[in-house]
Amino acid sequence: MAEKKASITHQLQAAKHKSGKSYSQLAKETGLTNVYVAQLLRRQAQLKPETAPKLQAALPDLPQELIQEMMIPPLRSYDPNLIQDPTIYRLNEAVMHFGESIKEIVNEEFGDGIMSAIDFYCSVDKVKGVDGKDRVVLTFDGKYLPHSEQKSEHMVSRLRSE
Repeated sequence: MAEKKASITHQLQAAKHKSGKSYSQLAKETGLTNVYVAQLLRRQAQLKPETAPKLQAALPDLPQELIQEMMIPPLRSYDPNLIQDPTIYRLNEAVMHFGESIKEIVNEEFGDGIMSAIDFYCSVDKVKGVDGKDRVVLTFDGKYLPHSEQKSEHMVSRLRSE
């Protein structure tokens, strides 16, 4: 399965490379975020039927069989060795360093809960800082999900057995 995914990903990346377009350009043409386009082309997200024509228009060399493959729910996995890449290591380091404070603010602003990584939008943007140097802006935009009190009377499995 991993070999098939690697082969498909290689073909998808080749079509992107042949187009000469960036993820941000493809995002503008498809109405998606740049990170979601990257997720699609790495088989980390499922291509929706209404988006397929837009992606095909943006990447005309993308074969129909790959479009069909992209519409199948993917195996959302990752290589555990990715942490060794300096960019990914720094992202992990930032989340570990700021995570406790971020969690505390989420709880203070919303209550006891989490940010969804399913109902989630992510983008990467390039801006100039006040010093004129390039800066990376990562936006994580996830739905708030409150933790629920686990009352036995709300358990469907218990309701059925009575």
